Amino acid sequence: MPRRSPARPAMGGGRPPADRPTKTCPVCGLPFTWRRKWARDWAQVRYCSDRCRARRALAPGADA
Repeated sequence: MPRRSPARPAMGGGRPPADRPTKTCPVCGLPFTWRRKWARDWAQVRYCSDRCRARRALAPGADA
């Protein structure tokens, strides 16, 4: 098995999870953090999951 060099960490670089921006989902009310796949459109991300996006019409006060 090849060994990893100390210069290359096992996990990816970038911000630690505690330093990533967070938002609150208007449907379930739970906080969710920035993910790499949302990097280009983080400003437009409103829901934490596809399930909450599908349930947005049922949420009180949410824009339908």
